[in-house]
Amino acid sequence: MDIRYGANQKDAKYYTTEELREEFLVENLFVAGKKSMVYSHIDRIIVGGVVPTDQVIELADGVDTMKELGTNSFLERRELGIINIGAEGKVVVDGVEYVVGNKDALYVGKETAKVEFISNDAANPAKFYLNSAPAHTVYPAKHVSMKDAKKVVLGDQATANKRTIFQLLHPDVLQSCQLMMGLTMLEEGSVWNTMPSHTHERRMEVYLYFDIADDSVVFHYMGEPTETRHIVMQNEQAVISPSWSIHSGCGTKNYTFIWGMVGENKTFDDMDHIKTPDLR
Repeated sequence: MDIRYGANQKDAKYYTTEELREEFLVENLFVAGKKSMVYSHIDRIIVGGVVPTDQVIELADGVDTMKELGTNSFLERRELGIINIGAEGKVVVDGVEYVVGNKDALYVGKETAKVEFISNDAANPAKFYLNSAPAHTVYPAKHVSMKDAKKVVLGDQATANKRTIFQLLHPDVLQSCQLMMGLTMLEEGSVWNTMPSHTHERRMEVYLYFDIADDSVVFHYMGEPTETRHIVMQNEQAVISPSWSIHSGCGTKNYTFIWGMVGENKTFDDMDHIKTPDLR
């Protein structure tokens, strides 16, 4: 795993573009036939991508896990959220098979011994996006499709932010320890997410941007409200957002993103809002 350490906001405002990208940007998550993992010391979240082709890929083997997590299995003291952004595949959780289609989610609880990832078609593989966080209680595995999600419609065409939020791993949908995940789809002609902006002191967040056209990018805005910076995002890249940072995006076209949160609470509306004229 790539290990990332916590960044102090007093230092981050002096980072160059390259340093911001090294610290917060997660690239190359989805490589055919491989798994990729980033461990962030910010709330100890793990962000990953798994793209099985003609072979089954396991979440982790004992040797790697003992070295990097200090446990006998990956989920001995963790929970896991999975959202598939590729073609249909399967996830086998301790011998129980779940069919996970495009934009479906799967929650896997603490103390699960073995997780296996499979694509139905090696030439058109699944792309499993992973978020994992420390957990204290065992909750059962659960498959969540888009129709099972709690749906929230926000924004307006006039402000270029008309979007639908699908809350997939959320207290209104299933039980988890601290991990929440969901998916937000912007309508054609809308490019802004999360503006007016906010921070949430009690939670950190990771964004995965995807469904970005080849000739398009998303500008992800971060930093303290009075010291904003940006990172230019390409398709299927993720960005780590500390609790002290805003996290707003603006694309050159509409796009989709997955948000994952871990931290002190699971109160989705626990936000410290920033008035747009106060941004710097």
